[in-house]
Amino acid sequence: MPTSSASTTDASSKTPAASGGVQSLERAFDLLERMADAGGEVGLSELSAASGLPLPTIHRLMRTLVACGYVRQQPNRRYSLGPRLIRLGESASRLLGTWARPYLARLVEETGETANMALLDGDEIVYVAQVPSKHSMRMFTEVGRRVLPHSTGVGKALLAHTPADEVRALLARTGMPAATEKTITTPEGFLEALEQVRKAGYAVDDNEQEIGVRCLAVSVPNSPTAAAISISGPAGRVTEAVAESFVPILQGVAAELSVALSNQTPA
Repeated sequence: MPTSSASTTDASSKTPAASGGVQSLERAFDLLERMADAGGEVGLSELSAASGLPLPTIHRLMRTLVACGYVRQQPNRRYSLGPRLIRLGESASRLLGTWARPYLARLVEETGETANMALLDGDEIVYVAQVPSKHSMRMFTEVGRRVLPHSTGVGKALLAHTPADEVRALLARTGMPAATEKTITTPEGFLEALEQVRKAGYAVDDNEQEIGVRCLAVSVPNSPTAAAISISGPAGRVTEAVAESFVPILQGVAAELSVALSNQTPA
């Protein structure tokens, strides 16, 4: 069967090229993520040491990323993330909020309080989605609002498992201004609060961002980007007593959202 034999030979001859193309794509994205982890700017030798790839391979991939606008070469010959990534990030952030809304709506139904989703963007917290409470007296945080992590429940949830030296470095860059008289304003105090988050499995903003407002937050496990969800409401409603029933709901929704964001499909 010559035709069948020729077809088989052609298909197998294409496999290495296709495999190589996929491998190059995986490596390129891995380098971009390593650059982001390093603060957005790195040298080729740093990337080689971190990724284990040979310098010629990294140089070839970086040339392609530079040509596409996803990476820039600086005058000092180091490489930085390029401006073309901004549009991708903004679009992905909007979609992330859209995907999260049904889960936040369930939080509102089960707790009665406003539900939020936030990301850690650089040194700041940015709110990407919200579903408001149906109560006449409710909390409202504008989507897109940016705040510093030290005064928020979502900030504590997101930083709870970050090494202490990295947390101290972040706080040194941002400062720790007091939003209210209950805001934590010392690195030691904040690190103690993070220890409590690790022990309890959830974070609390107790009138620290705004007087009269209390918030309970948990991180979204294994999220593609650091994310947390929370419920917030008047301190008189979001009490320590209701936390016992609200926290398991938050944790359950966060686990389901994690699966949805990982885009897992049944085997």
